[in-house]
Amino acid sequence: MDSLLIITKRNIKIFFKDKGFLLASLMTPIILLVLYMTFLANVYRDSFNSNLPDGVVISNTLINGTVAGQLIASLLAVSAVTVSFCSNLLCVQDKANESLRDFMVSPYKPWKLAISYYLASLFSTLLICYITLGLSFVYLLILNGWYLSFGDVLLIILDIFILTNFGTVLSSIVNSFLKTQGQMSAVGTIVSSGYGFICGAYMPLSQFSPWLRNILMFLPGTYATSLIKNHSLVGVSSSLLDEGFPIEVVKGIRDSIDYNIYFFNHQVPVFAMYLVTIISISVLLIAYVFINVIKAKKALRK
Repeated sequence: MDSLLIITKRNIKIFFKDKGFLLASLMTPIILLVLYMTFLANVYRDSFNSNLPDGVVISNTLINGTVAGQLIASLLAVSAVTVSFCSNLLCVQDKANESLRDFMVSPYKPWKLAISYYLASLFSTLLICYITLGLSFVYLLILNGWYLSFGDVLLIILDIFILTNFGTVLSSIVNSFLKTQGQMSAVGTIVSSGYGFICGAYMPLSQFSPWLRNILMFLPGTYATSLIKNHSLVGVSSSLLDEGFPIEVVKGIRDSIDYNIYFFNHQVPVFAMYLVTIISISVLLIAYVFINVIKAKKALRK
């Protein structure tokens, strides 16, 4: 375990010393936060108002809380995955400069090498995502949209940890097959532009056609995104009920913002969202280690 810790520390140090890696990782959530506040905020606000019955008046504070809750949930859901692809590029760089081959010919076991890259990327991504979470909470306070309890905050922290694990193991598997800087840039661009759509962060799944929505429900990221939305918006949802809104209206609002998600018309409970995400992480992590062990054996035969 000492060797695993040493290599993990080495990977973390290289990440934070490399200004390119660090800047790319930090810029992703900052750019997304600015884009969400300037563009998506109005989209979320209009979507929320469209689900209110005619003649119903709601306070700006509740509207701000709903919009801000959606924004930070979407921001964190996307950042946990896209940042992990940036922080996990060290393994590709080690391939490009042949540092990885030096590790392979050493007594260092391939599975430990794979886990060390995973842990280093997980640590770096978590640090950046929790900084982003702190900025998001400041945004909530400025917007006067704070409806979170202490328990909600803890659950959001847990959700980010789980989702970051998913993003890290996903990026680890993808990066295992990359060998050049060009491939790194191409994959990063695709993930940054496309992941937010397929997980329901940029646009709620309720806005998609039924057939596409059912397909996306087979992706683990969909459930992880809904988890963060549940815990970011539970306080606002409860406040709507406290103010006398009918349960049917509140349910319609929850459905429209992916607070509630449905697998072929069956509502998915929160515990099932956790179960799907955690099982997916476990399966992908085993697959990642297996892939790297096989690739290491093939490389040594050459």
